[in-house]
Amino acid sequence: MPELVVSAYDFAELETRWQARWEADGLYRAEVDWSRPKHYALTMLPYPSGDIHIGHWYAMTPSDARARYMRMKGFNVLFPIGFDAFGLPAENAAVQRNIHPAKWTYANIERMRDQIKSMGTMFDWDREVISSDPSYYKWTEWFFKKMFEQAIAYRGEAMVNWSPTLQTVLANEQVIDGRDERTGQPVVQRLMEQWFFAITKYADELLSFDGLDWPDPIRAMQTNWIGRSEGARVRFGTDVGTDIEVFTTRPDTLWGASFMVLAPEHPLVDALTTPEQAAEVEQYRIRTAARSELERMEEDREKTGVFTGGYAINPVNEARIPVWVADYVLISYGTGAIMAVPAHDGRDFAFARSFGLPIIPVIVPDGAGPLDPNEMDDGYVGPGTMHNSGPITGLPTTDAKGRKNPSVAAAIDWLEANARGEEAVNYRLRDWLISRQRYWGSPIPMIHRADGGIETVPDADLPVVLPRDVIFEGRSPLAETAEFFTATDSDGNPARRETDTMDTFMCSSWYWFRYLSPHNQNAPFDPEEAAYWLPVDVYTGGAEHAVMHLLYARFFVKAMRDIGVFADTEAVMQAHGRSPEAAFDEPFMVLRNQGQVLGAEQAGDIVSVRGEFDGARWLASSVTVVDSGETAGDVVGEVMRRTENVLQVQTGDGLVTVEVPDEAAVSIPAIAGSNDVSQLRHHLEIQRMSKSKGNVVNPDELVEAYGADTVRTYLMFAYEWQNGGPWDSRGILGAHRLIEDVWRLAQVAYEPDTVDDSATADLRRTVHQAIAKVDSDLAEFKWNTAIATLMSLRNVMLDVQKKRAVAAESWAEALESLVKLLAPIAPHVTEEIWRNQLGNDESVHVQQFPVSDAAVAKDLQVTMIVQINGKVRDRIEVDADINAADAEQLARGSERIEERLSGLNVRKVIVREPNLVNIVAN
Repeated sequence: MPELVVSAYDFAELETRWQARWEADGLYRAEVDWSRPKHYALTMLPYPSGDIHIGHWYAMTPSDARARYMRMKGFNVLFPIGFDAFGLPAENAAVQRNIHPAKWTYANIERMRDQIKSMGTMFDWDREVISSDPSYYKWTEWFFKKMFEQAIAYRGEAMVNWSPTLQTVLANEQVIDGRDERTGQPVVQRLMEQWFFAITKYADELLSFDGLDWPDPIRAMQTNWIGRSEGARVRFGTDVGTDIEVFTTRPDTLWGASFMVLAPEHPLVDALTTPEQAAEVEQYRIRTAARSELERMEEDREKTGVFTGGYAINPVNEARIPVWVADYVLISYGTGAIMAVPAHDGRDFAFARSFGLPIIPVIVPDGAGPLDPNEMDDGYVGPGTMHNSGPITGLPTTDAKGRKNPSVAAAIDWLEANARGEEAVNYRLRDWLISRQRYWGSPIPMIHRADGGIETVPDADLPVVLPRDVIFEGRSPLAETAEFFTATDSDGNPARRETDTMDTFMCSSWYWFRYLSPHNQNAPFDPEEAAYWLPVDVYTGGAEHAVMHLLYARFFVKAMRDIGVFADTEAVMQAHGRSPEAAFDEPFMVLRNQGQVLGAEQAGDIVSVRGEFDGARWLASSVTVVDSGETAGDVVGEVMRRTENVLQVQTGDGLVTVEVPDEAAVSIPAIAGSNDVSQLRHHLEIQRMSKSKGNVVNPDELVEAYGADTVRTYLMFAYEWQNGGPWDSRGILGAHRLIEDVWRLAQVAYEPDTVDDSATADLRRTVHQAIAKVDSDLAEFKWNTAIATLMSLRNVMLDVQKKRAVAAESWAEALESLVKLLAPIAPHVTEEIWRNQLGNDESVHVQQFPVSDAAVAKDLQVTMIVQINGKVRDRIEVDADINAADAEQLARGSERIEERLSGLNVRKVIVREPNLVNIVAN
């Protein structure tokens, strides 16, 4: 036996060395190669907040492992990175720390770039983009121009947070409890002209996810956010000669409409308000202006409103119905007006009850008599038969939407025949308001002429660059900077430059295009690069971006398609024999969302429990949080884990499970007054990591202690990636042990003492089964089970190394396979072993991923389940290649089966060799 000499695993030295070597060699530089299949892997670009935290690692390193895996599977992989660098935090830093946003942002980027590189990622840094660079936002401005020219970008009115004190618009984040966070002065809502993108033009297209492999919850969230509703637009006449138009999903209930409600900002409020009601209406509008739209939409808030004194004419029965003003109706949603049917709408019912308005039932519930308004507690919204409804009386009404509901279809037909309305579709989705009254964002390239017209900045003058010398006090900094807003229009006349900047979601709505050619000064991207790499094949990131970034990105690529941005790219695709059909309808073909790494579970609290033991767990009658374990109780110990009302308590006798029912008595000295179980749950809460909670795990310290490969491996092993979970630093030791064991396996020259053919076959079988499992798991983002398989393979190989009874060539195959399988997950240690221990010239990361030989991987024996009438009665070890006849014979020959079949008549035997025999008997 050779002498056992194991060199030290100096992870700090080898990780730094290989990171530098990879960068110097350009190992991860991606280039167009039409002879190879491409794979564009993308992870959401980070905001440069200052430091990389463990959440960044959890998002990036599994995505990096997947990109590495795809490269080893033979794909030409593009895996770029950049920084979403505009945003309000940088502007706040300018005020709070007296530092320019650019200086704060770029210092953070420098620090974060080094931290990301320490992960050992295969990002192509030559393609880095920073959205606050003028070379980037030049093209953000260019896209805005093109959309304006095609009427996708437009100017319209929207409610904003207006500070009368500062005479400026504030972001939602700058308003706390209705007051400006800087001055503490009241903020009001005001209608002002803003810039929008017409995303609602694409609403129906955005509801289609054909061809996309996206998680169902994301599809559902976007579908609900878009909120497509089918119904009718209805026109109500008024005494002032102008109709009030409403959208309703229930035109069949028009005969029950007993009043109307307008948003306080509705343009007809002034005309409809009588002199007697004018003062009351005006005071109500002033009070409403102090409330945000979110506050106004709260369902459980007490309904308020004021009668205008005016009336509208119900088009189906000519009834005069009063018109009210109420803040729960929003001018920004629908038409800013509703018809109120209190008998069949909960919100209208509450309003009618509050103000003594008529309630007119027009639906008789199934299986019941007509509704009595005096006995109703809420609006009835179920199925039934139309009642007191003119021509549609007697028709059934159902829960179906739109014309699928017979009564709705009939009502629409009546409205259209009588020219009082028409079938319509409405969306909850609103056009994307992109105006921001901030400094640190992409300028909007528009000029306001003195004659009231608006024109675009010429392409030759792009980018409109943010000025450096600005004052971050009071109004929007750009609105106070004369050198910026002073401009000249196309006729040479004095004009004013637009001083709003764009929503930062604009920057992240197209960044993956800029990765294709970040240094191109003449176009946002190179058509040759786009033709090869697009669309993105796999996009990874947090599910919290479902209805903002992900929806805007989908809209943006469709708008780019419609303004003709892809014409040259499509020509290149056709020249290479690739069809451009549907290539630019969607940005990301596969989407996968990671979960969150939560703050560590709050272990350390000691509890004293009184209760009863049911043989498996303690059922608590009382729980007291105490200072020490020297306290009386049936169970006394440290709370190690909490899942809902179940505690895992570490006692002197081991880990004990305690269930705390809601009626249990609870005492928490740290919380004054009487306590309950909900307070106990909160006291032992698992928290999302955040600096404000002081529970952020510093990955730099972990890398220093264990190395990047260990941190990567632990994060991929500890959780199901899509779920995440609470941080537990104790688990990192197991990941570190795996890395060290693999290192040791490669350090000793293997020579068998004797060759056992059976042991050799067993090792090869294990290796090829591991290859198949890890291959499948990495393809499906199942990092934890892939690493579990590698740990099992490690254990087998340690045993083989100890016994030395396996052929040398089979050991070499096993070690080489283990290194390749681990390479996407732990890139540094595997590169060191591959190059310096196994003596290969090329990087392990450009090798072919191992391929499982099904014949070698096949088990020699399997466990065959024997059932009688579908119930498992025995398990028998059988040869994997057993035939049906032998399987049935073995099953029926089992003593357990013979005993249970005694006295029964076997009617049929179902054999699924080698796994199952089911005997049907009576």
